[in-house]
Amino acid sequence: MAITQERKNEIITEYKTHENDTGSPEVQIAVLTEEINNLNNHLRFHKKDHHSRRGLLKMVGKRRNLLNYLRNNDISRYRTLIQNLGLRR
Repeated sequence: MAITQERKNEIITEYKTHENDTGSPEVQIAVLTEEINNLNNHLRFHKKDHHSRRGLLKMVGKRRNLLNYLRNNDISRYRTLIQNLGLRR
């Protein structure tokens, strides 16, 4: 269910804002989005896995808070991230 370290490194290199960036909101949101998508696929097959569903809801809430932070501080970065990740269809 968790993403591999290689995939996480790919996401970090794609969304980082400077050379040693691993903690910017863009990177955190992108990593959370990948984990949320993987967990959604898991829950499609394992409908009664309520412990994982709770973890999914916590991740969605964390991503929501990070998106709100980014929207309040820099709307242009927020809009480009939303477009790149395919959120808000």
